[in-house]
Amino acid sequence: MSEVIRASSILPGRREDIELHTADGLRLVGELARPADRDPVGTLICLHPLPTHGGMMDSHVFRKAAWRLPALADLAVLRFNTRGTSSVRGTSEGAFSGAVDERYDVAAAIEYAEFADLPNRWLLGWSFGTDLALKHGCDPAVEGAILLSPPLRFAEPADLAAWAESGKPLVALVPEFDDYLRPEEARRKFAAVPQAEVIGVPGAKHLWVGDAETVLDEVVRRVNPAAPVPLPQTWDGPMETGDASAYADRTVAAFADRPVDGPPQRRADAAD
Repeated sequence: MSEVIRASSILPGRREDIELHTADGLRLVGELARPADRDPVGTLICLHPLPTHGGMMDSHVFRKAAWRLPALADLAVLRFNTRGTSSVRGTSEGAFSGAVDERYDVAAAIEYAEFADLPNRWLLGWSFGTDLALKHGCDPAVEGAILLSPPLRFAEPADLAAWAESGKPLVALVPEFDDYLRPEEARRKFAAVPQAEVIGVPGAKHLWVGDAETVLDEVVRRVNPAAPVPLPQTWDGPMETGDASAYADRTVAAFADRPVDGPPQRRADAAD
């Protein structure tokens, strides 16, 4: 009998705790989720929102991706905490570095996916994670990147130029009511990358509350075009229920107006 897939639903998959080791000597904690009984056809390397404001490997869109996409879309989902970030999985060594030393974290995740023979590797960045993807993710081992709510806070013109030169696919999902960068301004800024695709999502906000399913559909369209979308909303088979109570105070990344090391926050109406 089919059951409705809810926010806490965990569909079948092979899930294992992993550790990443950075070139500057840190140990990062993470998880790899793969289809239960077959090889994945694509891989998502998740780069989470700002850890100083609640972002982590379990931020809700990534948690749902790991719990659903191995079964629904034959995708592997690699999540990890960047340096100094904590979740139920544990705390990664090191300290937040304002998108500077996090380059080692991104490299370690890509290297892990490559050595594990995970195919068709795509970066999936969200907010701060989009800056990490743009600054440090244009790697020969990566097929492309999908950016959720890109603020373009730490990324610089040279980073966009590198993606433009690479020709690699770059997809930006931009909420209509984003706090930092809205669709019209995003299209203007990403015009520096000719192959970039900017998709405005009506009614959505920066944290994608209530819109995770839209995000997952668009991700699957790019990484596994053979999978049917929209993704199923029911499941006929074994299904577990996850416990998200540990995140009652930060179910999603909480972007409070607090100082953060790095360049001043740019908003959609800010000048270049």
